[in-house]
Amino acid sequence: MSELDRKNYYQNIAEQSDRLKRKNKFYYRTLERLYTRIIPVGSTVLEIGCGTGDLLNAVRPGKGYGVDFAPKMVEIDKKKYPQFHFICANTSDFSVHDQIDYIIVSDLLSTLWDIQASLRNIRKNVGPDTKIIISSHSYIWEPVLRLAEVLGLKPKRPKASWLTVKDIENLLLLEDFELIKAEKKILFPKYIPVLNTIVNKFIANLPIIDRLGLINMISARPVFSDTDDYSVSVIIPARNEKGNLEKAILRTPEFGRHQEFIFIEGHSQDGTFEEMLRIKENYPDKDIVVLKQTGRGKGNAVREAFAKASSDILMILDADLTTPPEDMPKFYEALAKNKGEFINGCRLVYPMEKQAMQLLNYFANMFFGLFFSYLLGQPLKDTLCGTKVLFKKDYLKIAQNRSYFGEFDPFGDFDLLFGAARLNLKIVEVIVRYKDREYGTTQISRFKHGWLLIKMSFFAARKIKFVS
Repeated sequence: MSELDRKNYYQNIAEQSDRLKRKNKFYYRTLERLYTRIIPVGSTVLEIGCGTGDLLNAVRPGKGYGVDFAPKMVEIDKKKYPQFHFICANTSDFSVHDQIDYIIVSDLLSTLWDIQASLRNIRKNVGPDTKIIISSHSYIWEPVLRLAEVLGLKPKRPKASWLTVKDIENLLLLEDFELIKAEKKILFPKYIPVLNTIVNKFIANLPIIDRLGLINMISARPVFSDTDDYSVSVIIPARNEKGNLEKAILRTPEFGRHQEFIFIEGHSQDGTFEEMLRIKENYPDKDIVVLKQTGRGKGNAVREAFAKASSDILMILDADLTTPPEDMPKFYEALAKNKGEFINGCRLVYPMEKQAMQLLNYFANMFFGLFFSYLLGQPLKDTLCGTKVLFKKDYLKIAQNRSYFGEFDPFGDFDLLFGAARLNLKIVEVIVRYKDREYGTTQISRFKHGWLLIKMSFFAARKIKFVS
């Protein structure tokens, strides 16, 4: 079928589209739920191949744009959703003059005449923070879908290209997009009460079985070569860490346009707060802020310090200095040069000093790394390293969407990781050497806090992975 034939086909079925969708209402409603869990309400959203506009409307954009090459489709869109902007154009030559947060490409790639040309044009309409969310049918479902068309269970469509995730990743790479994650969803595309919930919400998300899903949900981002110089706020939460604080200032190399150090003290009993004040007075050439946290726990301390930070980039440096301050430029470079959007420290590669991490802690960290890689769809080795780095603008988005998870994490590591994953930020790990603590003792209770971390992990699984 030629490109013109395809266009005529969609032009001819435009007025029947809503009726045809109702025949498979469960599938389209599920697709809408998957997108609404990815795209925050109020975002600026562009949908390519928007059909009759229902998916664009479902994600509740602050500003919405739709592109479709069938004039009748666009006429219907404008009547149904006059609050959005619709454009009649081919995917390979449209243009939108706005800063787009999310681009939806749903059930479209396999129908395009020239997929790479379309992705090249989409690339012209993105900014550094734009995310592209693609849904496409899994190749292994081709025989089932063809049979469904023969039996009249599914509307017949023009013959499609059948793309694997690897094919899509390769096409994205050719046009300067980078894959963030790819997941498969929907194991049973028809609605049967109870059975459907069990299969699609639980069974479909289990390891190995999750490879059999009908839909590939793919998140990607454009790759830009960034050479800007940024200001940096280094957050140093401390409780009973008096002997480490001055070293944190002296051992941190200079990098970035400007450095701000924020000490935040958490109910110490060894004179930590007074030491912070002394350091601030003794180093007037350094931009040092001293705070007392009002709540409890490291997570609260980090959130309060982040709220006060004035720089472009936010960094956490644990006051025990087991992650060496000398390594902080590596984190800065990874973020500033756009290698990732959320930079996480990893302590589990290099050999450790003897007392740096006990064997039980090591295996616990390995477990959480594997479990989180499964949950978040991005590779992670060390979820509990305290050093985490991100742009403040992205942290503000995490904070705005925190209500989805709630303030459930007293440590702050999972809160930031889950928030970053929900926003589809590209997570990259920087390998560091984990050192022995030189002053004080660990404030982690291995069994009490370990059990809490396990409970938080399964809470996150319910909110991130086991959703339908």
